[in-house]
Amino acid sequence: MINAATTTFIAIAASFSILLFSCPPKSYYHCLFVSNSLSDNASISNHLYMLTRRPHVAGTEANAEAAAYVLSTFTSYNIKSYINSYDVTLTYPVSRSLTLSWPSQNQPITFDLLEEVYDGDPYSDVAGEVMPTFHAYAKSGNISGPVVYANYGRVEDYVTLKAMGVNVSRTVVLARYGKIYRGDIVHNAYEAGAIGAIIYTDRKDYCGGDTGDGWFPDAKWMPPSGVQVGSVYDGAGDPATPGWASIQECERLSDEEVEKEGYVPLIPSLPVSAADGETILRSIGGKVADEDWGGSKDASPYRVGPGPGVVTLNYTGKQVIASIQNVIAVIEGIEEPDRFVILGNHRDAWTFGAVDPNSGTAALLEVAERLRKLQKRGWKPRRTIVLCNWDAEEYGLIGSTEWVEDNREMLTSRTVAYLNVDSAVYGAGFHASATPQLDELLKQAAQQVKDPDNSSQTIYDSWSGSNNSPAIGRLGGAESDYAAFVQHIGVASADMAYGAGYPVYHSMYDDFVWMEKFGDPTFQRHIAVASIWGLVALRLADEEILPFNYLNYAYELQESAKDLEDEILGKGISLTPLFKSIEDLKKAAIKVHEERKAMEKGRGWSMWKKDEFKVRELNDRLMMAERAFTDRDGLNGRHWYKHLVCRVNFKFRLF
Repeated sequence: MINAATTTFIAIAASFSILLFSCPPKSYYHCLFVSNSLSDNASISNHLYMLTRRPHVAGTEANAEAAAYVLSTFTSYNIKSYINSYDVTLTYPVSRSLTLSWPSQNQPITFDLLEEVYDGDPYSDVAGEVMPTFHAYAKSGNISGPVVYANYGRVEDYVTLKAMGVNVSRTVVLARYGKIYRGDIVHNAYEAGAIGAIIYTDRKDYCGGDTGDGWFPDAKWMPPSGVQVGSVYDGAGDPATPGWASIQECERLSDEEVEKEGYVPLIPSLPVSAADGETILRSIGGKVADEDWGGSKDASPYRVGPGPGVVTLNYTGKQVIASIQNVIAVIEGIEEPDRFVILGNHRDAWTFGAVDPNSGTAALLEVAERLRKLQKRGWKPRRTIVLCNWDAEEYGLIGSTEWVEDNREMLTSRTVAYLNVDSAVYGAGFHASATPQLDELLKQAAQQVKDPDNSSQTIYDSWSGSNNSPAIGRLGGAESDYAAFVQHIGVASADMAYGAGYPVYHSMYDDFVWMEKFGDPTFQRHIAVASIWGLVALRLADEEILPFNYLNYAYELQESAKDLEDEILGKGISLTPLFKSIEDLKKAAIKVHEERKAMEKGRGWSMWKKDEFKVRELNDRLMMAERAFTDRDGLNGRHWYKHLVCRVNFKFRLF
């Protein structure tokens, strides 16, 4: 005879079984997320087409319309969404001119500074909306001087010029894009004594060089008239509100104070095309540059000057306080709504932005759509997922930085990780960078997603290549919207994309036609990026114990410390305390790993056996460990940057 106690036990067990088997495990939804049944390359293609119909620079009506499109798309998926606005300092061109004179020419050459519309261009009707080529935050001025060719404008290039006996003082530097940030090109020219800087696109690097393929629209390369525009601001966030949010009526630095901060250029600059750059190069005499300073095989030898060519550069910009719009969408977590997994991509573009950034925006909308499909099938995240579409990234990571500064305390205490996709697709080959505790998670996600260019293998297989493991980069500097999360508040972060760089970068030729013909004709690379991006987010949002591995962090720090030890050998500096601290981190990482394994034993009965407070405490230690690498006062001379490791690409420096 069955007694009452037995009956009660059977009832409880039956209830548990119903609960256990009626709700699929989170891993089921994760596999479903990357399945073909949920992905939609036609939807991604349509999103990209809609987002790139007009040029949409930050602060313009067209970009506000793009924000409205993103908001309406999120809303159509029944995801709680809203616009988050800031009033920030932006600059636009008012007038610019460039003339060249040299003894062999009777008349000065006046450059038209125009990117040409090609025959059959479907965007010819809105080409007039493309902003005149310029550098954001460039200093206004009218300067004239002999030209010096400075290769890529790096510090070492000026060392070479000095060794050649070239005096850069009071000259106008001509440098080419390709190796360093354009703002650093202008800064280095100023430090060398130049009065202005012209940055051009060299055929060797962007226009097909010696391939003979031609250029867009017949090939992927930049046309001779193409110009790479962009910002020359060296900071993050609104230059007039360093460290605090640009909300209405907030305190702002004066123009003089902004210049003293050291992040805006102190000499005028202008970007020009390959054709215009070559014309200026032909006016330069002096010594012949080394072969590695030269152009494509059919190009004449490059000379360094100074002169005899003389350029006159006139640039006038206007500075405005403009409204920018971040679009924020929130899927609230069930068990831990106060823990955030944040995905971000920016929306603003210098022109049409099919690659940079709206391939990423289209992928973000694809992730949102798939998450909604999971919700319809019963999925509910453990932690809150936040989808962010940033504005004014191109000017200097402004939308994301202002949001982080505005919500600093909340984000510092609640953010599990930030996952960034700037541009989802540049071309072939998957690439990722991250803080090291996310390395294994990225690799595992890549093992679950098919290679869009070879269905017989996974992305992990192609990413690894002939190596035993794929190379994962590090998030040094401030190259995209992860900067505020990593560098300012110390949040574990990752950045990912298909491809790395593309020829028509920041030009009017970065449009839907280029993407459809050369970047991703089937839009399967977009699908792949959305799959890995979303899968990593799902695991961070759903797994009971956060999938962080700090052993990777300790091992990498050890290697960096050994490199530093070699650099300072014989200088009387001991790194013993540093090595001891890294060893302590390693021991702590091992201990946490053992704690995790102990908690995961008997996982099927976790609701009966596991102390949820212990899990929470372990997760908080994993989440907050990245914060421990930050310093409240920031780096010497760069106080906004708080992270002591990531700012320098995981290579130690003595500050």
